[in-house]
Amino acid sequence: MTEGKRRILLTSALPYANGAIHLGHMLEYIQTDIWARFQRAQGHECYFAWADDAHGTPIMLSAQQQGVSPEALIERMNEEHQRDFRDFGLSYDHYSSTHGAANRELVETIFERLQAGGYVEQRTISQYYDEQEGMFLPDRFIRGTCPRCGTADQYGDSCEACGGTYAPTDLHEPRSAVSGTTPVLRESEHFFVRLGAFEERLQAWMNSGTMQPEVVNKMREWFTEGLRDWDITRDAPYFGFRIPGTEDKYFYVWVDAPIGYLGSFREFCDAEGLNFDDWWRPDSETEVYHFIGKDIMYFHTLFWPAMLMGAGFRTPTAVYAHGFLTVDGTKMSKSRGTFIMARTYLDHLEPDCLRYYFGAKLGPGTGDIDLNLDDFVARVNSDLVGKLVNIAARCAGFIQRQFDNRVSDRLPDPELYQRFLDARPDIAADYEGRNYQAAVRKIMQLADEANRYIDEHKPWQLIKQADQAARVQAICTQGINLFRVLVTLLAPTIPFTAARAGAFLGHEVGPWSALDTPLLDTAVRPFEPLMTRIDPRKVEAMIENSRQSLKPAGETDQPALELAEEIGIEDFMKVDLRIARITAAETVAGADKLLRLTLDIGGETRTVFAGIKSAYQPDDLQGRLTVMVANLAPRKMRFGVSEGMVLAAGPGGEDLFILSPDDGAKPGQRVT
Repeated sequence: MTEGKRRILLTSALPYANGAIHLGHMLEYIQTDIWARFQRAQGHECYFAWADDAHGTPIMLSAQQQGVSPEALIERMNEEHQRDFRDFGLSYDHYSSTHGAANRELVETIFERLQAGGYVEQRTISQYYDEQEGMFLPDRFIRGTCPRCGTADQYGDSCEACGGTYAPTDLHEPRSAVSGTTPVLRESEHFFVRLGAFEERLQAWMNSGTMQPEVVNKMREWFTEGLRDWDITRDAPYFGFRIPGTEDKYFYVWVDAPIGYLGSFREFCDAEGLNFDDWWRPDSETEVYHFIGKDIMYFHTLFWPAMLMGAGFRTPTAVYAHGFLTVDGTKMSKSRGTFIMARTYLDHLEPDCLRYYFGAKLGPGTGDIDLNLDDFVARVNSDLVGKLVNIAARCAGFIQRQFDNRVSDRLPDPELYQRFLDARPDIAADYEGRNYQAAVRKIMQLADEANRYIDEHKPWQLIKQADQAARVQAICTQGINLFRVLVTLLAPTIPFTAARAGAFLGHEVGPWSALDTPLLDTAVRPFEPLMTRIDPRKVEAMIENSRQSLKPAGETDQPALELAEEIGIEDFMKVDLRIARITAAETVAGADKLLRLTLDIGGETRTVFAGIKSAYQPDDLQGRLTVMVANLAPRKMRFGVSEGMVLAAGPGGEDLFILSPDDGAKPGQRVT
């Protein structure tokens, strides 16, 4: 099938060891696994190695809240993650933790080489410090009012309302997300990697022709803006690797996380007797591919290759990014039950069903992938059960009852079988290019052709004629061999079904080259159902269980905000809440989540900027009622003056709710 044996290493982005695996994670891991299985089926030497991302402040705080050590927490999560991965059929060769000894050694080696090359500088910076907790605060543990649009309760590095980025010190009214107190500025000495020193080499790597156009275009934007030095230091207390030669300085988690790819693979090499340097020296002829989400391209296409270049390692052959997962057209929602954990899915449905659906939707680009649950049920039932498995089921009964489970010694239509084999190069090219949806489409077209062959030859009628037995056996032998081709081509996507098919055929479903020889004059085993139709009630139960299981806060990658300072009833009574009718709504140029609302509060009109664009389109709001804080002092924002605040209920995102027009309330009416 292919010329020459390739040596390939694949990785997926490291899941954070502070929470369970959800279907958004599984999109990437399944995408990677399909590619790994495909490469092995072509006879290539292909390994899949990765690890848990086990360091950082969130893990330290989460462990404290649970009353366990960070080491105990990450060990437990590693076991849970691997259980989910195995049950979803991920064929990884090694899974580790970034907290391992091999990773520590590599982190220190790379840092020392960067220092020796003159790529590391030390300088004193000012950063926020939580005096109550006794710790410097990472950007995501500082909350405050956006300095650009004035939206409250935003992260220390970016605003979810307007999309702006800034320094934590630019925030208005900053507070610690750990204690809720106001942080103070303190000086601290940090290490920085001079990213600009790698600009020419990074641009050459970027233009090497192996990355997606979307990734290259985004990288060009970063070069246009100018590469900034990269702060790789975090101050104690911090769960991670201490920087050699220091007492209270630790490597930033994004230093040791990608090095975790090397650490995991080194452990595998040591266990299997492989030469690690053969894969990672600069002149290596091996191939290294990273599969990641598009939200972490910056780290993987700038920081990571720069570290490798500066430390004398080879750079990745390519970095492949994918889009986000949506469910029923919107972001995964806890309140709707569509924020589905991997384990919750597995409790209700077969892993191959989701693997197939993702395969049928994944293309080579970075566009988002939607898990439409109705389409999911319909496509799996139609394609896998109604088409693919149906071919074997229709033929196996005759072979079992009439011919003692033995297939014929000939194919009645060898030209048809050859046409199926001739489809392999095109389908292989689709897999190679990560265009799984095209591969699945071509395989299903062949499945339609195989079913038409059986329909046209009608073995159920021929078997009634005593002199047609041999012909029936041959027709069913043809059908079973066509099924074998199809299930082999689809095996990277549906490994559990392929394994059951191999048991039925009496021959393992594996290398594509094995299809060159059809199964003739041999026994197959009694047929058992390879897959059953999805019962929509199981999907409904999964959604309901997701909704129920996610009611508690549980573990999250970010800390829960503690309550702000208590207020008395007299303070609360100062807030004047009024019913307002939305007379106009429009988008705000330059703001991702803001809408400009014109509100009638009974004889008076106010303009209010509200961060509810994720939940409502402007046309849907006109005429609706809402509740506003009428006595809030006007605030000047980048987009204009906001004369109040609109209140909405819900967990956020698309789940925000305001009053509807028929609630019986009147504009200007006080809410008590």
